[in-house]
Amino acid sequence: MGSSEEGLLEELLSPDLSDDFEVIHSTFRPGSKMQRPATRPTQEVGYVVAGRLDLSIGGQEFTVGPGDSFRIRHETYAWANPYDAPCVAIWVIAPPVY
Repeated sequence: MGSSEEGLLEELLSPDLSDDFEVIHSTFRPGSKMQRPATRPTQEVGYVVAGRLDLSIGGQEFTVGPGDSFRIRHETYAWANPYDAPCVAIWVIAPPVY
């Protein structure tokens, strides 16, 4: 699928985009960072498979790692991977945005 953010590779895991949700496999390269915060009319749940990721969700700051999950509900969010290893996460997004 690609991404508009440099350093982020997104791949569709769900069969297509015709359902009420989509499942995305995201790889955040070391040193990558979201260029500006975003807000989407979605509900999203993410699960970190490997690596670490810094998140800002609704003004709160978090660092998540393997086995951690997070949720975004119509909130402003941003991400950064200032670490030396890629971060891999699985996202479920409803409704689909891609």
